[in-house]
Amino acid sequence: MSDVNIRPAGPADIAAITRIYADAVVHGTATFEIEAPDEAEMARRRQELVTSDYPYLVAEREGTVAGYAYAGPYRARPAYKWTVENSIYVAPQFHRRGIGTLLLARLIAESESRGFRQMIAVIGDSAQIASIAVHEAAGFALIGTMRSVGFKHGKWLNTVLMQRPLGKGDTSPP
Repeated sequence: MSDVNIRPAGPADIAAITRIYADAVVHGTATFEIEAPDEAEMARRRQELVTSDYPYLVAEREGTVAGYAYAGPYRARPAYKWTVENSIYVAPQFHRRGIGTLLLARLIAESESRGFRQMIAVIGDSAQIASIAVHEAAGFALIGTMRSVGFKHGKWLNTVLMQRPLGKGDTSPP
């Protein structure tokens, strides 16, 4: 898909990112957040990750932000420093066009270049078949499914965990 530009997200992208995420919060189950954060909160979240040297990307198609992705800390404890959790959101009008695949590939490369060794995908709702397939195609392995850990839109939801080594993975110390 040569008409898609994957680049670092900047402050000017926050309005589009906020709209994309709000749609996922209000209508979807990819995130277990219940109320959509405003632009100020989304800007704060992006800045916190960027300042800590985590990758935060947007996919732009014909001048429109079609999706975004970022890696962040998997857990706060120091031993988890080399493991990141990924997040990918695509605007509804761009679903099933390969945007998520492109974002994930670049996110993996950016995370590897920063020395991270493992990437965890915490996929909200086991019905997110497309997201599971995108991760599987990118080399993620299924770790397991946590059953009924979230309640949203009037139903209990599972969480699917997937993992992929980055760079040398666990074959040597960081």
